[in-house]
Amino acid sequence: MLLENNFDIKMLTSFKIGGKIKKVYFPSSVDEFVEILKTEPEAKVFGNLSNTLISSDGYDGVIVLTTKMYNVDFYGTRVVADCGIKGPKLSRLAAANGLSGFEFMIGFPGTLGGNICMNASANKQCISDKLVSVLCFDGSEVKKYTKEQMNFAYRHSVCMEKKLIVLSAEFELENAEIPVIKEKMDMNLHFRKGHQPSLALPNCGSVFKNPDGDSAGRLLDSIGAKNMSSGGVHVWENHANFIINDNNGTSLDVLMLMEKMSNAVELEYGIKLKPEVRYLGGNNKIEEELCKKLLIESIKNQK
Repeated sequence: MLLENNFDIKMLTSFKIGGKIKKVYFPSSVDEFVEILKTEPEAKVFGNLSNTLISSDGYDGVIVLTTKMYNVDFYGTRVVADCGIKGPKLSRLAAANGLSGFEFMIGFPGTLGGNICMNASANKQCISDKLVSVLCFDGSEVKKYTKEQMNFAYRHSVCMEKKLIVLSAEFELENAEIPVIKEKMDMNLHFRKGHQPSLALPNCGSVFKNPDGDSAGRLLDSIGAKNMSSGGVHVWENHANFIINDNNGTSLDVLMLMEKMSNAVELEYGIKLKPEVRYLGGNNKIEEELCKKLLIESIKNQK
């Protein structure tokens, strides 16, 4: 298996932010993945490093990247896929096989494992809709979880409750005409381009989760967040719930900007926005304090 020491992670993140990681593993199979996790029980697991902020001061620990785990098998309308395959690739492969159900993932930057952990959704579809079962590692053994056992909810699954690591998943899709499937994919791409920045603009997706009955973007827009910036990062001018790295931004710049955004909404509406962005660090005390204030969750699963 591939192991890199003192690996500069910056260019592998969608934010294009991050320092050196002490050890990075790149497994290519479920067996390798499980072997690593048994050998390195404290390792943090990531997929495509989207929706993730890694400290510019690096991380003195071990991480596992699943991007080389991209095997997919089709059995009629059944699909079994490894955790590291990216959403757009899985969407295209399903379409090529005349299978509908993955159209909404065509514009997702993350991997299947991360999409399952957070029950990723778009345009009234979510990853749990067609899911049958998930193969997970619980720290000691591999177990299969049914859809019902996954406790899916908005941006939530049992993975976040029990610190489960997704290894692979099985889905039941539907037969459909390929032109119809591709039309749905095009509609999803068009919608995404109009509401979210291209990854050509370094970002990590939505910064804050939508509070019950409202939109984080609307709240942020109403308090003038689109005019906010910090160091080398700024709020995207087309949607106030995205932060863009101007190619020289740091993790501290991002966290300071998030604090400005969060404080302004709380001052105006009394609503404490919950971050969707997750953070990995430990070498910068100021960043750690900002994470506590922002209530940023510790990283447990693939993103």
